[in-house]
Amino acid sequence: MQGTSGAHALVRTLVDSDVRVCFANPGTSEMHFVAALDALPQMRGVLCLFEGVATGAADGYGRMTGRPAATLLHLGPGLANGLANLHNARRANTPVVNVVGDHAIDHKPLDSLLESDIDALAGTVSTWVRRSTTTEALGADAADAVAAALTCFDGAEEVGQGSSRTGTSGSVSTLIVPANLSWSAGGRPARPVKIPASPAPSEEHVRSIARLLRSGEPCVLLLDGAALSERGLRAASRIEHATGARLLSRNWAARQRRGAGVPLVEPLAYRGEQITVQLRDAQHLVLCGARTPVTSFAYPDRSSLPTPPDTRVHVLAEDGGADAVLALDMLADHVAPGIEPVLAPLSPPPLPRGELTVDNWTAVIGALLPHDAIVCDESITAGMATLQPATACSPPHDMLGLTGLSIGQGLPSATGAAIACPDRPVICLQADGSAMYTLSALWSHARENLDITTVILNNSSYAILRAELERVGATAEASAQLFDLSRPDLDFLSLANGMGVPAGRARTAGELARQFRRALSEPGPHLIEAVLPPRAG
Repeated sequence: MQGTSGAHALVRTLVDSDVRVCFANPGTSEMHFVAALDALPQMRGVLCLFEGVATGAADGYGRMTGRPAATLLHLGPGLANGLANLHNARRANTPVVNVVGDHAIDHKPLDSLLESDIDALAGTVSTWVRRSTTTEALGADAADAVAAALTCFDGAEEVGQGSSRTGTSGSVSTLIVPANLSWSAGGRPARPVKIPASPAPSEEHVRSIARLLRSGEPCVLLLDGAALSERGLRAASRIEHATGARLLSRNWAARQRRGAGVPLVEPLAYRGEQITVQLRDAQHLVLCGARTPVTSFAYPDRSSLPTPPDTRVHVLAEDGGADAVLALDMLADHVAPGIEPVLAPLSPPPLPRGELTVDNWTAVIGALLPHDAIVCDESITAGMATLQPATACSPPHDMLGLTGLSIGQGLPSATGAAIACPDRPVICLQADGSAMYTLSALWSHARENLDITTVILNNSSYAILRAELERVGATAEASAQLFDLSRPDLDFLSLANGMGVPAGRARTAGELARQFRRALSEPGPHLIEAVLPPRAG
């Protein structure tokens, strides 16, 4: 059979569907995809040394662009290595297209060393999984994979070259490609699939929420997803100041616009008992792009549902469903005509002095944060209480959070965000223990010369696990070494320099400020190890 190879048709279709970056860790089964990248330079290939970096980078890219990147993963074990950050992408509603190579069809029954159930693995994180069966269908399969990843739009449009996506929700799709389909001739590129419009919010439903807000009964609006865009926050602020409803935002949101010129929103607490206190006076909780709060874990003698039992829950716009921004705009027009949003002033915190602590390092970041930065936050316990208030009145910025609590997201998501937005500074705030999960992302930062400043918060501990030990009512003295990251101490300067990233160490607030300023003033990647008191947090 004559014609283009299956892999070429697949990549050509992805390019025409506006998928322009592939985060790759390929193997033998994917070599023809790699060759197609040479023939189609419109697709940028980015090598990642670990599949969890590739999938986390695709997540960061998708959060910043609203469009999917591709990942190229080698068989079932390669996909399995990337599952943790695909879990985070799924919980963030990020569009991602995984291309997973498989053994040639006639080779699979031989049960060779890397044979596994790829379909089952993919199903744990993907809303759409397809195994291609013919070379001729590979292009159409790729177009369907992109369409499946793009699940929520403000209006119908054909996704292709030059398209502009206006929604922010998506999902993970996985296309499994047997090697012989890639190398065989007869591939046919397919046109991009037309995506149907997401349902608009019901006018009557918005009116019912408006009546609720006008009732005088205490209400809280919980915002997530697109509701945390600047447009969504402005509409929510109008509602707040017209009705007295309180605003809460999800903690560790997928992407939230923050800082000067953006309405201030109190973040939902992490601990269940703290959420109960936040909602204690609310008779109504209105969800806008958010889910009903639940605790991250079960604890002895504690409820997993922190919303007070007498608080009624209402849904304005579902998580990943009807357009949350349009719903907020419609609601604001009903209850707040002529009301302007109240915006945060430009008032960064003063620079602190003295030794670095878990309480003051965030003030350095807040004081020096550059305009329109992208902040990838995986500081965990070191920043849980202080990062949001310290940056609330800094210059405007976007913050990407640890949506699925699967650690090892920060460095990879910064990779994808920097590639998505090369003209914006990217700041990665990274806990020391979780940094080690995907530290090889630094190599990609250097190789791609990405403008990323990474601050490693080194307290020589899995500090959050010490707190969890107490919360579950367990005791462990000798076994507490399982939370200790010393003996030997991690040397992040040597690790960073070994992967081509210049690095420095800061033990005082002044040292962190000097090094942070210098890193921001120089192009390319930098790493600062901020040494906190051992086991702080």
